[in-house]
Amino acid sequence: MIEALISQAQLSNVAAETLRNIVSLRVSQDLFDDLSADPAARAAAERLELQVKPSAFESHLPIIDRPFEEGAYFNAIDFPFQNWSTSRYSDGRFGVWYGADSMETTVWETVHHWRNFLADADNLQAGARIERKVYAVHCEAALIDLRQLVSSFSSLVHPSDYSLCQQLGSKLHREGHPGLITQSARCAGDVFVILNRQVLSAPRQLCYLSYISSEDGIVVEREPGTPWLHIPPLAEGD
Repeated sequence: MIEALISQAQLSNVAAETLRNIVSLRVSQDLFDDLSADPAARAAAERLELQVKPSAFESHLPIIDRPFEEGAYFNAIDFPFQNWSTSRYSDGRFGVWYGADSMETTVWETVHHWRNFLADADNLQAGARIERKVYAVHCEAALIDLRQLVSSFSSLVHPSDYSLCQQLGSKLHREGHPGLITQSARCAGDVFVILNRQVLSAPRQLCYLSYISSEDGIVVEREPGTPWLHIPPLAEGD
């Protein structure tokens, strides 16, 4: 089936801004506040940490790039390539970066995985909350385009069986393809599946989001206290 799928797929030349939605905090916690009540002592601890902490990003243009771009690059691009996990297109033996075509698509995709996390933790109840951050990341690559094949290969968007997608991801990773673009399994949007970090660049922060579970589904806030999007409860059997 994999060979038939690839033989029917087309290449799409992508040069677009994609959205990456990650777990974050609106207000960062002071990690040294339990060491001392003296602000000067905490500042000294922070300076020491910066001196000994290894760099997560080395710029190809060190004179042009600014220090804060290290954090943005690691959070928005590099993290999944350094921290492998099992996902729709990976069996856990290599890293995959997932982005989306719109804010709504990133929310539907990440709400699905957050619900699974809450269910596994036996905490799928009203009042659960998580904070997230959305980055815009430029993607420039020739990606295998599966969007027109979803109707013929429904396994590409199966809600829980990832076997076909993982086989495809392993083959493309082994052969050195930069990635693919496909239809979201959760909504009417598109998802970018990137296997090579070199095709991603220029990360910039767009906004923070809050997800709050309720009896009526998931409420998504862009501004604290103001609902922006509502994801309904799962249908029976989902």
